[in-house]
Amino acid sequence: MNKHLHPLFAFLLLSTPLHAASLQAELVDNQGQPLANAVLSLRSAVAPVVAPAAAVMDQRSQQFAPTVLAVRSGTSVAFPNSDNIRHHVYSFSLAKRFELRLYQGTPSEPVIFDTPGVVVLGCNIHDWMVGYIYVTDDPWFAVSDEQGRLSLEQLPPGAYTVSLWHPQTPDMVPQAAGQLQLTEAGSQQRYTLTTQAPANQAAPSAPASAFGDAFKKARDAAQ
Repeated sequence: MNKHLHPLFAFLLLSTPLHAASLQAELVDNQGQPLANAVLSLRSAVAPVVAPAAAVMDQRSQQFAPTVLAVRSGTSVAFPNSDNIRHHVYSFSLAKRFELRLYQGTPSEPVIFDTPGVVVLGCNIHDWMVGYIYVTDDPWFAVSDEQGRLSLEQLPPGAYTVSLWHPQTPDMVPQAAGQLQLTEAGSQQRYTLTTQAPANQAAPSAPASAFGDAFKKARDAAQ
């Protein structure tokens, strides 16, 4: 490499694939309706080295934001409270048990999610608040938007195994979605997930059992 290259430019050359592909995906439910808050993840025979990351699960308008957060194992997640009232965040999930006692603002220490699995979040003050953190060892993943769409960029061309997940999948277990062969031209795919509830049901608006039902599904799936 030219010794006169700027160090930052040299780093970009080394870290960016010379030939990269992209995946544009549309996720739908059993009825063919767009499926928001669904996770698509990819793994391949050759996995890249990924540095520890950071993410944010906010609390706004007495809801978790986003409803579904997907992270790589080892990610540290901050839990700011953007409401003008206190929240008390906790999880009993096997993948990560923790508690952030009654607080406003942002706790000083983020929570590290180091075990793959589904983490169901609740608020000890507001029973209707339910959020999900999907922790995966797969190096590539994304969450679908309100139109059921997601995009993954800068993928090395090659063969991938596809997994899908949504809070309303049976037993809250990821679904295998077969193999995907990516070329430099990229790919557009449509995936259907089997769900047990209306596709775009967001965090429930007020039933007191919302967290309990979500947690029970995650607990049963892990056994």
